Amino acid sequence: MKDIFDAIQRSAKRIKEAIDVKDIGYSQQENSSGETQLELDIKCDMIIEEEFSRVASVHTVSSEEKEHAEVLHKDGKYFIAYDPLDGSSLVDVNLSVGSIFGIYEGDFGSQNMVAACYVVYGPRVEMVFAHNKTKLYLLQAGEFEFVKEIHLNEKGKLMAPGGTQQNWPSYHKAMIDGFFADGYRLRYSGGMVPDLHQILLKGGGLFSYPATSDKPEGKLRRLFEVFPFAFVYEKSGGEAIDGHKRVLDLGYAHLHDTSPCFFGSKNEIAKVKEVYADNA
Repeated sequence: MKDIFDAIQRSAKRIKEAIDVKDIGYSQQENSSGETQLELDIKCDMIIEEEFSRVASVHTVSSEEKEHAEVLHKDGKYFIAYDPLDGSSLVDVNLSVGSIFGIYEGDFGSQNMVAACYVVYGPRVEMVFAHNKTKLYLLQAGEFEFVKEIHLNEKGKLMAPGGTQQNWPSYHKAMIDGFFADGYRLRYSGGMVPDLHQILLKGGGLFSYPATSDKPEGKLRRLFEVFPFAFVYEKSGGEAIDGHKRVLDLGYAHLHDTSPCFFGSKNEIAKVKEVYADNA
């Protein structure tokens, strides 16, 4: 696992440099969702694949930017699904963005997840790695230094509600309105990594991206985004569900399968379960 941890660190340092100096204009290519890619998306994808290609224990990698997985070392045991630069469209307005890594052993799938990691590129570059525990690292003088272990409170105070409100189910909107009526504060940038990172470091709350009328199966991808953050939140003392089921009990049929998702402290997730059970 250390060799993978080291490869992620090397990738993060190179991506930080790419964000600082690379042209972020649009390319002529499309990603797996049919969206025109930024030059920066392509560059970050190449950096990560290149770094993992040097790690013999990595069997296969799959990028959110590509339709198909790629075998790197047939004798390796780890399968890594990654989003090279989540929220890349926020770079041109200088908001925080991030990279997400799901680390699976033997094959992809939530039941095979053994670790997860994400990196936040903001005023500071921070990395959160979850294996047996969830640990925070800070990039200083060119090296990642351990800062602390992360633990969520039973109840938080922040709310990050994703999706276009006009496409929310009415009961979901009522639930979110209820949280705000109880004093929760809105913290939503449109970047999954910084928003979930803020909830983790500020002690708790709820990040939600429900099934909507335009995205009935959810928008966020299971292997690249949903499973990794579910693993991080559970290792931090929180929970992650799709509205009804534990996220890490969900399967997948295609590399780019999506799911509704809710990540948060136990108190907030209990409320989601109650509301969604009443509207099943």
